[in-house]
Formats: sequence, C-alpha cells, structure tokens
Amino acid sequence: MTLARLAALHGVATAYSPSAGVTVPVPDTTVVEVLAALDVDAATPEALRASLAATEAARDARLLPPTLVLWRDGPPEDAPRQGRPQEDAPRQGRPYELPRPLAALPPGTDVRITTEHGDEISGTPRWARLPLGVHRLQARARDGRTAHSTLVVAPARVPQPSGRGYGILVQLYSLLSTRSWGMGDLGDLRELADWAGRDLGAGFVQVNPLHAAVPGTPTDPSPYRPSSRRFPDPVHLRIEDVPEYAYVRGHLSAEERAELDALIGRAAELREGVLRKGELIDRDAVWVLKRQALELLWRVPLGPGRQAALRRFRAERGQALLDHATWCALVERYGADRRQWPEGLCDPRSAATARERDELADRVDFHCRLAWLTDEQLAATARAAREAGMAVGIVHDLAVGVHPDGADAWAQGDAFAAGMSVGAPPDAFNARGQDWGLPPWRPDALAASGYAPYRDLLRGLLRHAGALRIDHVMGLFRLWWVPEGREPTEGTYVRYDADAMLAILALEAHRAGAVVIGEDLGTVEPGVRESLQRRGVLGTSVLWFERDWEGTRRPLPPRTWRADCVATATTHDLPSTAARLTGEHVELRHRLGLLTRTLEEERAEDAEEVAEWLAYLRTLGLLEEGPRDEEAEIRAVYRFLRRTPARMAGVWLPDAVGDRRPQNLPGTWDQYPNWRLPIADAEGRPVTLEELAVSPRLHALMDVLRPAGPSMAPPDERGL
Repeated sequence: MTLARLAALHGVATAYSPSAGVTVPVPDTTVVEVLAALDVDAATPEALRASLAATEAARDARLLPPTLVLWRDGPPEDAPRQGRPQEDAPRQGRPYELPRPLAALPPGTDVRITTEHGDEISGTPRWARLPLGVHRLQARARDGRTAHSTLVVAPARVPQPSGRGYGILVQLYSLLSTRSWGMGDLGDLRELADWAGRDLGAGFVQVNPLHAAVPGTPTDPSPYRPSSRRFPDPVHLRIEDVPEYAYVRGHLSAEERAELDALIGRAAELREGVLRKGELIDRDAVWVLKRQALELLWRVPLGPGRQAALRRFRAERGQALLDHATWCALVERYGADRRQWPEGLCDPRSAATARERDELADRVDFHCRLAWLTDEQLAATARAAREAGMAVGIVHDLAVGVHPDGADAWAQGDAFAAGMSVGAPPDAFNARGQDWGLPPWRPDALAASGYAPYRDLLRGLLRHAGALRIDHVMGLFRLWWVPEGREPTEGTYVRYDADAMLAILALEAHRAGAVVIGEDLGTVEPGVRESLQRRGVLGTSVLWFERDWEGTRRPLPPRTWRADCVATATTHDLPSTAARLTGEHVELRHRLGLLTRTLEEERAEDAEEVAEWLAYLRTLGLLEEGPRDEEAEIRAVYRFLRRTPARMAGVWLPDAVGDRRPQNLPGTWDQYPNWRLPIADAEGRPVTLEELAVSPRLHALMDVLRPAGPSMAPPDERGL
C-alpha cells in the first residue's frame, strides 16, 4: 500500500480499467520505473518510505500549488466568437469559481499578484476584475509559509463556430497540383482553400500536422512523429512563392540561375513520376531539391522591409526559434543522433553549445529564415481562406508528441520524461497495446514552469489557424507511459492537471479566435468528453463507430448524434468510404497478413455491417432502392452526416474521387506505403488539384452538403 500511496500522490496509476467492471493491476516494477522518471526513488523499501515521507511533508507544508486556474465563467452570450482575436480586459460582474487552494488560504494571508503585463495588485484581490492571462501570484501566511504560483485566468469556453458548416479533410502531401515539386505544398493548400471557399461553399480545410520532421535519409514520413511541434517543416514551402524568387535574375550569376532552373526541371520529373508513373511520394527527394533551391535564394539580399519583417519574426519567436535553428545547424554538422555529438552539445544551454552556435551563425540564420518563410506562407494561406469566405478557415493538427531525437526533445529536455514513451494499453482492437515512441511531458515540470512549454506550443500553432485539431485529446487528462525496454502491456497511466491544460488551451484559443477540435475516438475515460464539451472543445464522430453500443448496437439515428463535434465518414487511419463499401479494405489487410480471423469470417462480418448501413440509409430516404451504385452510396453517407446536428461536417477529399487506399494503415511499417500516396481515383490513377476542381463526381458529392440542397431537418426515423 505504501507504493500505491506514493504513486497516487504523483498521479501514477497502479491499476487501470480497460472496460466497465474490469480492473487490471499494473506491475510494481513499472510503477517504480515511472516514479523514477519523475525523480522519485522507490527502488528499495527504505527509499520508498523516505520518498513517501518527503512527498507528504512537502504537500502538508505547501501553501499553494505551483499553478492555479481561475475560470472566467459567464453566460453563453459572453463566450468569444470564432474568427477574431479577443480582448483580455475584464468585464464588470463576471462570476468566478475560486480555486479551492485559494479559498482555503489561512485568514490573514497576504496575496500579491503581478499580471502578465506587469501591473501589481496587492491587498485583497478583486478576483472578478482580474484580466485574462497568465499571472504571478505570491502569498505569505501569518505562520511564515510562502508560495509563488502561476495564476491562469481563462475564459469559460473556447471560441465556437458561427453556425453549422462543412469542409474538406486532406493530407497536404497527397494533394499534388501541376505546380508541385513532387508533393503537396502550401501553395496547393492556398489554392484549395481559395477554390473550396469560393466555388464549393466550404467553411474549412483540415490538414495533417505540418510539424518539422527529423532530417535524415530516409526520414520518418509520419507527420505524427515530428522533430518539432513548435515550427512547421520548410518542405511545405512553394519555392516560386518566396518573394526573393522574383529577383534571382538580378542577384544570381548565370551559373546559379542555371542551377535553379535545373532544380525546377528535376522537381517536374519528381511530380510526373508520382502523377504519371505510379511512383510514391518521396519527401526526402523533394526536400533535397527544395533545400538546394532555398540555399540559392538565400543569396538574394532582402530589401529593408523584408529585413524588418524577419527581425520582427525572430523577436516574436525568441529563444524557441534560436534553439530550433541551432539544433538544425548542429544536425547538419554532426547528424541527428545526439549520442554521436561532441561533449556538451546535448545541453542547449551549455557553453559548448553557445560556442558552436557562434561558429555556425550563418547556418543558424539560414534555418531562422526558413522558419520565417514558412510562417509567411502559412499566413498567406490563412488569409486566402478568410478572403474566400471560409467561416473557420485552415484547421491545423497538433500531434500527440515529438520524436525522442528531435529538436523539441533537445531544447526542452527537462520537460520530458527520460526513458519513457507514450502509447496505449491493450484494448479490443490491439491486444498487445501500442508504443508510439514519443517521450511524454512531465506533469510536474509543466506545473512548475506555469505550463510555459505548452503555452508556447499552442501560441505558435494558433498563429495562422482558424481551428486546431488535437490528436488524442485524452492526453490532456492522462497518458499511457511505457518504460523503455518494456512491452506496451507493461505501461501505466500518468495523470496531468486537466484543469490547467484546458485553461491554457482556452486562453490561447480565445486570443487567436480559433475553434478547438479534439480527436476523442476509441476508449475514453468517463467524464473526459463531458469536461471537453463544458469548455467548448468539439469532439470527433466517425459514422461507422456511431452505434448504440449499450443497447441495440444498431446505427445511431442522425438526430441523436452530439452537436458539438466534427462529423466525418472516415479518417487518415481508416479505410476510405469506397473501400469500406466495397470491402476492399478487408482484402488489403488479408494480403498484408493483418487479419486475426479467417478471410471468410472478416468478409462476412464486413458485408453484414455495410448491408445494415445501406438498408438504414434507404429507410431514411437518403439512398434509392435498386442496384448498387458506389457513387450514390457515398453521397448517401454524406447526406446522413448532413442530417446530424454536428457543428462541422468533414468530407475526406479522397472520397470525392473514389480513392480506395488508406493514407495510413495502422500496424504496418514497410509492408504498406503509409503517408506516401497521392490522392487517386477508383482505378488508382493520381488526380491533380486541377482535375479535382473540375471533377463531376466531386461536385456531385459536394452538392449534397450545400445549404441550397435538401432540408437538413431529420425525416421520420420510425422503426429505429
């Protein structure tokens, strides 16, 4: 019981419940190793007793926790509207729910607050008049105890979409145009947003994470295992849209211009290889060409205005940008494996790193400029979406973690738990559990810093986002930690301060005027969805999973779907709608040896599920009787989504042309070309953005979602 008590005090679970009525104990060895990653020694009985005594003594002596949350709760009409940055000034009469630690302060405690703008508040704080923000609080009790805490004053809810809308879901790399350099880029995204907003009436475009990847050959193609979540990858740049590209003739030599022309020619070969020859998207090859082109453009001098813009960007991003650029320069010189670096360079604050940064000043400047150029093109894309009339705009994606050898893990090492990896426990879909190879944030380090790494991360991502999707949003509450060298089944949950995580999220989203979407698919701890809904975070609902699981197990009627969600037919990790309707996803998994039952059994169950859904769509009047018609069935699926009260409905762009292939097939690595497939039609022929824009099949599908179409009011759903 001593170990369980110590673990509980540090938010480490000693048991978990994979399903109702089932409790699985966590091995003691796992608990001990996880505690060690939090600098708590429980390796021996003596150490365990000492750690427990020290923890309890610190808790009893503590006047206040390191971080406090004050929610600005108010009536719904006070919630900020989506689409514009919000003012942080207080409003008279806003009620507050005072945090329990503050309410429990001993009488006579002196409290002083320094706001984030430097204003001093002393005496008895008028809590209802505090501005939104992240402030410093000092308290001194009469018995001499003191506390220095971060006080987060947050709005009650994140911004909400204005009305109901629909949009497009796409993996950007898969969206090639006739101008791409072998993979989709920010120029393509801007064109997609402009066209979809103006011609299709779409309210948003949701893309995969655009985070910076770990360099190397081959690099990890997954956008969900990045080097850095704080900065986007310059591989997404449209080279021709870099302003300095227009001035190469006056500033580059004939040889340099010829070199740039040759790179453009090789880029065309990459593009044609993917679009016409059936080759896979080769991110590494694309980056080799773009990097060489950017090196040439770096030689073009910046004008005074451009220099000022770059200086402003560097000042805004501060130490985070300097660290990121330094890491990139160090990797160029010494490789991505930090274990091979010279002594001292694994510490970003060491004298050795400072000396190396000075020696590599030109390369550090180069990588700062790449981050700036990418930020500029992200801003242009967001602006194009707004000007096209999109109510939400670009929905960016936040991956659940970062690569252990990447820039963020190097620059913020103290915030990550050494020797631990994030994953998932065993469940009905994966009996062995999952290990994602991503180091988790330490909850104690986050709290002690006032959640500074988390705040900076969100602020950077929300710079040019109309909305932010958070992958595995349950990670704001707890994460499954797997000790290095152990199987995922031997992990345990570690809890985070969800109140603080949500408060920071609400504050930064409020300031950006951005909607927040949580990917809450799969097993979700009781109370999590309710907490997210209370704070205005939209969930994610996928048609095939929406059933009455505790009752009839039949499809949920559209009117019973939750309104606070993004409703979709599929995701990047699931079969396309065409593959689902035809059963081709079962055949694919059979060819790759991924089935856990016989092919006949899998086929039969899949066919039964599809037949049930098609019959239901006919019952609702969304699909006509008669011979099967794949395009009509896909349109019926999206008509169904339109009948739900979901605030946002997303069209998986490959569905619009009948693509059969998933972008990612979980459980595979080199057996399937994950994250390397262009959007293709039903025959597997890649389809360009220009071809998508004139596709009759796409327009017929999008017409289903247009407001001018059939009424969105649900019909009589008798018989359900």
